[in-house]
Amino acid sequence: MKHYIIVKFTEGTDFRALSGPVRRIFEETLSIPGVRGVDVRLSNSERPNRYDMMIVMDMDKEALSAYDVSAPHLRWKSEYGDLVAKKTIFDCD
Repeated sequence: MKHYIIVKFTEGTDFRALSGPVRRIFEETLSIPGVRGVDVRLSNSERPNRYDMMIVMDMDKEALSAYDVSAPHLRWKSEYGDLVAKKTIFDCD
């Protein structure tokens, strides 16, 4: 399945500068059995009604539970949670 995390950061956050550190955190999830790929994409639009970053994970459905309690996921939430104004999570086949 694909697991999408689509993020709008708080106003004034330099999300482009965060892309490297965020990418490194999510690359650690590749060690979770069933997680096959991670891609971090940045918006190419500066419009205020657009989200800033999209994280796409390719994983088995069964890997989602392990991801939820993993160190990288918990670190993402603790280090960047305060910078997130809005977030959308979408899972699909």
